[in-house]
Amino acid sequence: MLLALFQPDIPQNLGAALRLGACMGVSVHVIEPCGFPLSDKAIRRAAMDYGEPADVTRHPGWAEFHASRQGRIVLFSTKGATPLHDFSFRPDDILLFGRESVGVPDEVHEASDARVFIPLTAGRRSLNVTVSAAIGLSEALRQTGQFPKAAA
Repeated sequence: MLLALFQPDIPQNLGAALRLGACMGVSVHVIEPCGFPLSDKAIRRAAMDYGEPADVTRHPGWAEFHASRQGRIVLFSTKGATPLHDFSFRPDDILLFGRESVGVPDEVHEASDARVFIPLTAGRRSLNVTVSAAIGLSEALRQTGQFPKAAA
């Protein structure tokens, strides 16, 4: 299981996603370009004290990420086809989250193996991308039995 962010716009959301990955024991892949300068130093700053334990892989673009993937790409989208809790996750799934401002382009939608959405109250548009990632990752880890064990 891994978490992938497509061209994130907001560095604080990347930092929160890196902390999420570190705390849940899941690799985070960043598909560039980002909406902000991204360097190893920026990643450490965004992740704060979780930067070192976070397993981060950077991809220069969608084509490189897609070519290197192993497992299904499960796109979380407001245009998703399957409600989150009706979807059956697999241990090697890639949970993909789009840009905060515009989501992902049609090319990414079409290349995804599955599309899911998080049901919201009527009239609500979307959640913060990292909140969505936490909800989606939690459900995927629960279903696959990969949820981290609590420290004693």
